[in-house]
Amino acid sequence: MFSAPLSVIVLAIVFVLIAVRRVGTLRLQIWQVMLAGAIAVLLTGQISPLTAISYVDPTVIVFLLGIFVVGQALTESGYMQYLSYRLFRRAKSVDSLVLLILFAMGLASAFLMNDTLAIIGTPVMLFFAARERINPKLMLMALAFAVTIGSVASPIGNPQNLLIASSGLLGAEPFATFFARLAIPTVINLLIAFALLRLFYRDEFRGRRLAHESIKIKDVKLAGICKISLSLLVISIIAYITTLSLKIDMGFNLAYIAVISAAPILILSEKRARIVRDIDWGTIVFFIALFILVGSVWQSGFINTLMQGSGINFDSMPAIFGVSIIGSQFISNVPMVLLYLKLLSLTKLPVAAVMALAAGSTIAGNMFILGAASNVIIVQNAEKRSGQTLTSLDFAKIGIPLTILSALVYWAFLSL
Repeated sequence: MFSAPLSVIVLAIVFVLIAVRRVGTLRLQIWQVMLAGAIAVLLTGQISPLTAISYVDPTVIVFLLGIFVVGQALTESGYMQYLSYRLFRRAKSVDSLVLLILFAMGLASAFLMNDTLAIIGTPVMLFFAARERINPKLMLMALAFAVTIGSVASPIGNPQNLLIASSGLLGAEPFATFFARLAIPTVINLLIAFALLRLFYRDEFRGRRLAHESIKIKDVKLAGICKISLSLLVISIIAYITTLSLKIDMGFNLAYIAVISAAPILILSEKRARIVRDIDWGTIVFFIALFILVGSVWQSGFINTLMQGSGINFDSMPAIFGVSIIGSQFISNVPMVLLYLKLLSLTKLPVAAVMALAAGSTIAGNMFILGAASNVIIVQNAEKRSGQTLTSLDFAKIGIPLTILSALVYWAFLSL
């Protein structure tokens, strides 16, 4: 009889606890549940400490730490609120504000990576929700859907697209391929996200006129340092894109981008200790624990055996969409893409099928909170900063129909 290993059972319990977020009168945070799961597989010998460490991706952790420092400094100085005011002051209604958020954040996530926008954008959404008396759940979900959908159309929009682009499956021009195949359906799906948000939060859109007040920078000196950091961030990303396009191997990765961007703040700011203290350490713990728990499940061979024994033709486009969307809910989208790259001979697949893997694994993040790292960042960052949160039900009631509709749109365009 085929039975699930203990690590898979622990993973299932973790997902249930994250969904309910409560045990009796005890309210649980996402990072606490994931940490408990990682400790459980370590204590029960499902994975050794050395092996667990090997599964933790230092590039992701350093990237998050660096961008968290930049995001915290931007918020601390008031410069992020000021920039947001300059951008969003054109919006005179909730309709135009949500549309602007979806397309501005969506476009930015295609080049700055969705996790970056999740980190920087969360305090901005909370700021406008409080200032304009808009339901913070609407603002947070607009951000979550924007950075997920927007990141589909770029090979550096999210980590799983980067894995696909760097695998050599798309030739020498991954940027052109992603844009040509996925840009138009991405715009359509951003409009679908707007329609669903308007449907489910219809009361927030009725007769609301926004009157933006001018915002001043709180700490001019720190804001000046933040300008340097943002400039370095943009320059580093351009250099990163250039080396990818020219296939120049300089060992330059996302960790370097984050370190370069955070360096001026850590070196020049007198508030460096306070900034480091106040970053979202819970999310860092979450990702370390996630790597360990998923590593334990992968090491067990359960997922590999399950997929190989399913009888599914994993080369077909329906299977790629279905498995990448559903599978990402259980092991997250980056491990799912890694699994596909290991199991399939993707070099024999047409470009449309490879694009289906990129699109399916990315929009999977819109279905449930745990489907994408950016969702977790948004939820935990919001809880830390204001006590506001998104429950699994809040997210799923819009996320499930959005994911289904988005998949159909991408499928239709990729089948042309």
